[in-house]
Amino acid sequence: MATTIPPPPSPFPHMKPLLSLSPLSSLSLPPFKPKTPNVSSSPLTQPNPTHHHHHSPSPLAPRRLLRLAVDRLDLDLGRAAHAAAVKALDNEDTGLGNALISMYLKLGRLSDARKAFDALPSPDVASFSSLISAYAKCGRPVEAAGLFCRMRFLGVEPNEFSFVAILTSCIRQLDGRLGSQVHAFAVKTDHCSCVHVNNALLGVYVKCGCASAADQLFGEMAERDVSSWNAVMLGVVEECRYDEAFRLFNLMQMEGYHGDGFSLSTLLTAAAHGFGGAGGEAVHAYALKIGLELDLSVGNALVGFYTQFGSVEDVADVFWRMPIKDVTSWTGMLTGYMEFGMVESAVDIFDQMPERNCVTYNALLAGFCHNGEGARGLDLFQHILENDLEISDFTLTSAINACGMVSDLKMSEQVHAFMIKSGCKSSSWVEAALLDMYAKCGRLDDAQKMFTSWAHEESFPVAWTSLICAHSRCGLHFEALHLFQTGLSRDDPVVMDAFALAMILGLCGTLGFVELGQQLHCVVTKSGLLSDVEVGNALFSMYAKCGRLEDAISLFSQMPQHDTVSWNALITAYLIHRQGDKALDVWDSMNMVGVKPDFITFLLVISACRYTSSNSVDVCHGLFHSMESSYNIIPTSEHYSAMVDVLGYWGSFDEAEQLIKNMPSKPNASVWRALLDSCRLRSNMTLGRQAAQSLLELEPQDPSTYVLVSNLYSASGRWHCSEKVRQDMREKGLQKHPVRSWITHHNTMHSFYARDRSHPQSKDIYSALDILILECMKAGYEPDTCFVLHEVEEYQKKNFLFYHSAKLAVVYGLLISGPDRPVRVVKNILLCGDCHAFMKYVSSVTGREISVRDASGFHNFRGGVCSCGDYWSELGYSSSTSDQSVLQPDRPYGDKN
Repeated sequence: MATTIPPPPSPFPHMKPLLSLSPLSSLSLPPFKPKTPNVSSSPLTQPNPTHHHHHSPSPLAPRRLLRLAVDRLDLDLGRAAHAAAVKALDNEDTGLGNALISMYLKLGRLSDARKAFDALPSPDVASFSSLISAYAKCGRPVEAAGLFCRMRFLGVEPNEFSFVAILTSCIRQLDGRLGSQVHAFAVKTDHCSCVHVNNALLGVYVKCGCASAADQLFGEMAERDVSSWNAVMLGVVEECRYDEAFRLFNLMQMEGYHGDGFSLSTLLTAAAHGFGGAGGEAVHAYALKIGLELDLSVGNALVGFYTQFGSVEDVADVFWRMPIKDVTSWTGMLTGYMEFGMVESAVDIFDQMPERNCVTYNALLAGFCHNGEGARGLDLFQHILENDLEISDFTLTSAINACGMVSDLKMSEQVHAFMIKSGCKSSSWVEAALLDMYAKCGRLDDAQKMFTSWAHEESFPVAWTSLICAHSRCGLHFEALHLFQTGLSRDDPVVMDAFALAMILGLCGTLGFVELGQQLHCVVTKSGLLSDVEVGNALFSMYAKCGRLEDAISLFSQMPQHDTVSWNALITAYLIHRQGDKALDVWDSMNMVGVKPDFITFLLVISACRYTSSNSVDVCHGLFHSMESSYNIIPTSEHYSAMVDVLGYWGSFDEAEQLIKNMPSKPNASVWRALLDSCRLRSNMTLGRQAAQSLLELEPQDPSTYVLVSNLYSASGRWHCSEKVRQDMREKGLQKHPVRSWITHHNTMHSFYARDRSHPQSKDIYSALDILILECMKAGYEPDTCFVLHEVEEYQKKNFLFYHSAKLAVVYGLLISGPDRPVRVVKNILLCGDCHAFMKYVSSVTGREISVRDASGFHNFRGGVCSCGDYWSELGYSSSTSDQSVLQPDRPYGDKN
């Protein structure tokens, strides 16, 4: 049967072989026997009558030279021996030709080996097997398959080495179809009795995802060795059947095999994914028992395992005890240090490495990104480019992520331009990283355009998740929710992973969308992700932010493990429900169980001192000073802002002013904003003017700064100064973000703005609100027009007050919800004092529970009493961002963005 040998393609990237068999070195070649001279003999082998005193060189001499060339890695010597062989010996000596092929392959000269092969008039099975194996190992499957077909066409019967060689090519190229055809041919030629052929077939089926075929072949094997067990164990691990891997290992031991380094490294992978720390430690103990702890592959696997489940001391102990270390070992140690946040130690390991490869540079680059060192990551990427080092999709993705971290618009354009100019083929994952970079660098429109034309189905969930995150990060929560619903309404709905679930749960918490959050809770339970600590933290936080504090605490107690983020979330839960004393109790519990706090923990517990039942300034001072002295955490400007906020809340302005003066760095805007807000609450105009001036100097383009200053003047009746600030805003073209309140009903978000009549049921809402206002007035409610920060007539002030967004949302909630269900409303800024008083009367008149979550936390109204302890009646005015516009007093906020 004629067979067409396809032309050789461009070489594929080099890949490490799964089965390291050397067919040529295992063959027993027959000794060379010179032909008996006759009339038809080649002139090269006949005696020379004129030079009969010279002897023909021994046919073994060129072979000795070829072996010497390999031992010395001397290509010139090998070529000289080749020339001598051609000149002195018979061209038909296949054995010598095979020796030449072997020499060239061992010296890395595949092209020369092919020339030597082509020069053979009658290549044998060893000739074909050697070259097929070489093509397979360097990732050239077409040439390997072509030679195998040519061998069959010439009538050369393949042996077990031929089968192993062609199957190795199938493994590398994941060519299950060709592998199954070779399997059929091996059965036909009775080569399936060879354990090496069967092991290679197992490798094909495992790597190509044909687990059932691998299991069937393994069960039919008459002879097995450790490699057979290793192959099938690897197969079940790649199928996520981790307990099956341990069962197979036990069966292997029952058959008398203890396993090797590959067996234990596979088990460590299974333990890491399916059994956690206990399973891996058991494997480590077994390695110690059979003397394989110092095996290179086992050591590398243990470094990776303890990076995930142990401590940095465990990783370092395994690494430094390894007698032999390769580049994988050093890279694993570098990765371990990066995972534990020890960036400088990782850099030191990198500097000490005797050998580096592209994986090493990628690990360092990814480590910088993992630890928020985006600038250093970009510097490393520039070093990689300047030194012409290998670049992969992983390298590009990490560099793009680093650019997104620094949020540099110009740099993002340069990185993208480099990719286009250098001709880098953009894979789906690189494009997903680009989309995320666009979003983080403020190019949300570009990210949206890229997403709209997305063509990579396999990476769609990543792009979808990135864009949702980007909208949430920019405060566009409703747009993020719309994107989420779009992903689920596709013909092929997005399957959410742990990261996506955690992110969407966070969005539900931000919006107070408990109905959707409960549905996602069911998805988490069904997908078996309840044990994932990040998903658990997001689920817990969602319930807390939606006002279900008891459900949140119950979920926290059921979580199988907690990290620092879990404890921070618990403190936050009590904080947003204004239960400062319980938040401090959680801090005490953290210390009792030995959980190490981070800088966020201290930011939360310091803030909690504002919501305690009694003055906690001394406790706050103790916490602040213990940061550096006891926990080696340097206070940031955020911690100083929290301290100033607490001191101002309790009226300790002298201490607050002194704290600001003693700051190690210049106070930033957040510090002055905290002081300004406290001055407004306590009507400290002298210090407030100083804070306002400093804040305007730092943030002259931030509209919220002008709003704060305007409200400071308005609250004290200085309308002229307030109007002057608003005039400055108008002249600079600054606009305040519209105030918004919303409520969820039947999986739908209903949003309201002040004096908003866009809702389909607005007529019923306004009628009900007018009736409710009259009933509340009968019960004692009096509109407090001092919360209207505009100098207008009294009746106009009341009109402003009556139709605030929070009132509209609450009334709509009363209309649509059952009589025994609480009304839950979320507002994007602080609740104004008049709305606060109104809600108290509404809860008394209607007998309903009303929950309003604003920017400061929850206000739970029951029977005329608020859970905040009448915060507004004690401190007077609300935050600067009340429902009326200070920029355009004549324009209602019924218009959406």
